[in-house]
Amino acid sequence: MPVIICLLRGVNIGGHHKIKMDVLRGICESLDFKDVQTLLQSGNVAFRARERNLPRISTQIQDGIERKAGFRPDVIVRTLPELRDVIARNPFAKRRGIESNKFGVGFLGGLPTNEARESLLKLKIAPEEVHLDGRELYVYFTNGMARPSFSPSVIERALKTSSTMRNWNTVTKLLELAEKLGQNP
Repeated sequence: MPVIICLLRGVNIGGHHKIKMDVLRGICESLDFKDVQTLLQSGNVAFRARERNLPRISTQIQDGIERKAGFRPDVIVRTLPELRDVIARNPFAKRRGIESNKFGVGFLGGLPTNEARESLLKLKIAPEEVHLDGRELYVYFTNGMARPSFSPSVIERALKTSSTMRNWNTVTKLLELAEKLGQNP
């Protein structure tokens, strides 16, 4: 069974769209996902699934959260090989002075069109440094992630797809969690 990493957008932030991680685990287990594990309180979950259709998995989780918690967050999913690839493509990996707590990955719900990519390039987001690669947006927040020069909604409007940002430390911890699941078939 493949390992799936699920990232919920906009949960448990500022008292909105609250969902406890034990509730999220229960929802995923009720969908017949195996070895469900969560990371932090921001809607990160990894599990093994018989289902291989990622859009279907995303919809099942959205439906389950809506039934149980009363709201429907965007749910972005990646496979274990895809998450490994996200880390391998890190455009900042060989640069000195990059602080991991100022570096994030925006996981996109879809692949942006060429027109959307051009819209992103036209945005004035300095001093942040942004690299779009496939369905991921790598961002170095010069002044830290808590004080970005742009709103995530600006990026979403430009790229015409939903997204959810995770700091680099969380991304690497998600990979560790998913790798452990992958070792225990």
